Parts: sequence; structure tokens; C-alpha cells
Amino acid sequence: MKYILFIITSTDKTGTENRATGYEFSEVADPYLEFVNAGYNVDFASILGGIPPETGYDATQKKSKEFREGKGFKRLNFSHRLIDVDIDAYDAIFFPGGLGPMMDMEKNPLVKETIKQVYESGRLVGAVCHGPVALLSVQLSDGSNLLEGKQITSFTVAEEEIDKHALVEVIPFMLDKALSEQGASFSNTAPFEAYVVVDGNLVTGQNPASAAGVALQMINQLGRS
Repeated sequence: MKYILFIITSTDKTGTENRATGYEFSEVADPYLEFVNAGYNVDFASILGGIPPETGYDATQKKSKEFREGKGFKRLNFSHRLIDVDIDAYDAIFFPGGLGPMMDMEKNPLVKETIKQVYESGRLVGAVCHGPVALLSVQLSDGSNLLEGKQITSFTVAEEEIDKHALVEVIPFMLDKALSEQGASFSNTAPFEAYVVVDGNLVTGQNPASAAGVALQMINQLGRS
């Protein structure tokens, strides 16, 4: 059996507006169901452990409703503290989005070290929407930046503008620009259309519509359990 660790934000407010935030519900629900249906075991960790804050739950979305009513959601709400997790027990890690990660994953040293360990061991690192913020400033053992020359995608400026995510008031910076500034080769498609990029053992998705696709690409590389 393959083991996947979802690493979730613990931040519930963002920007000078103190807007309520957390993880984006469908970006956990959709990939979780893809992994579980492929025979994977999924565990959940968050920065602080316990119940991670959520946003965006929509009961009309079949997968979100299924996840909320199932065992996975209960386990998510007993998430491990990331510091207590043995990362060597997992075949891959996955960072869902929501605005929360923009606040607590950009500079978190443990997040950076976790990604470094997983990436350098050849295991998979997946992220979607604002989740790729975790990939910023990851320094590899040879001193290079993980993002240098990597094919990457994430939520875009155009999507931030459509969602009225104003700089400072709602988000601290534009993620697509920050990824490019650290040497990533950034690409994207039209706003809110599904788009997934694979570069070796890095798999990233642009937006909520891409979350299931990131999981499917990771499953394609890892194989079904």
C-alpha cells in the first residue's frame, strides 16, 4: 500500500482585512477520494495539529459532500502536528491550497526541510492552487533553490483579481510572480480551467479544478496500490 501525507494550513485569518480562511475544502476532498479509490492510505498533518480551519465547503459538490460525511474528514480533524510526523513513512506529500498556506507555509522552516527531504529522496511532492507557496525558498543540499528551472503552476494573478483578492488586504503577495522570481518556469491556462504540470517528482496544479488532476498524475507516477 502507498502512503500519502496531506500537509494542511493552520491559519484561519488572512491579510489586513483578517478575512476568514483555511484550506480550500474541495482541494482536500477531491484528491483524497482519488487517492483512496486507488488504494492509497492518506494521513493528515497540519502546522499546529488538531482541527485545521476550512473554507469553501459546497454541499452541492458531490465529492465534497462525500468526503465531509466519511471517515477521511473525521481523521483530518485529528490532524497530526507536522513536527511529530515521521516523513520517511510516506511515499509522497501533498499541499492543498486555500489562502491559509500563504500565511503559514511561505517561510516555515519545517515545511522547507520536509519538502527537501522528500524531494531529494526521489519521492513525490504535489501541490495545488496556493499550495505551491510551500515550494518557495526550499534550499537543496547542494545549495541550489528547488524552484530553479522547474516547470511549475499555481493560482494566477488573473484568478486573484477575479476573486477580488487584493494585495495586503487579502493576500501578502502574488504567488505566480513569487515562484517565477525564484527561477521557476511558470505556465498556466485560462482562469479556473483545470491545468496540471509535471516536472520529475514535482506535480503542481493551477486552481481548485486541478486538484483531482494532481492526484491522478501522482497516482500515475506511483502506481496503484
